[in-house]
Amino acid sequence: MNQTITAPKAPAAVGPYCHAKLAGNTLYTSGQLGLIPAAGKLPEGVEAQAAQALDNLGAVLEAAGMGLTDVVKTTVFLADMKDFSAVNAVYAKYFPGEAPARSCVQVAALPMGALFEIEAVAVR
Repeated sequence: MNQTITAPKAPAAVGPYCHAKLAGNTLYTSGQLGLIPAAGKLPEGVEAQAAQALDNLGAVLEAAGMGLTDVVKTTVFLADMKDFSAVNAVYAKYFPGEAPARSCVQVAALPMGALFEIEAVAVR
C-alpha cells in the first residue's frame, strides 16, 4: 500500500506525476527542480537553483512528516558536470555531517532549461 504525497509549499508538478510516494516507512520523491514556488520560475545560476531545489525537497519531505535527516539516498542531475564543485558546496549546507548516499550525473537536458534537479529516498 502506498500514499501519494502532495506538498503545498513545493512548486506544482510540471507533468503527470506527484511530489512523492510513501510506501510503508519509505518515501520516494520525484525530481525537484529549483523552481520558486510562488513564481514558477527558475532563479539565475546553478547555486541558486540547487538551493531552491533542496528547499523544495525539504517541503516535500515535510509534507510526508519527514526531514532532510531522514534522507538515505539522493540522485543529482546536472546540466553541466563543470558545476559539480559549486553544487557540492550548496549540497553540504543542507546535509552537514553524515550525508546520504548519492549519485550525480550529467544529463543532456532538464525540464524548463534547469541546471540542477534532485530526487531522494527517505526512511522514517
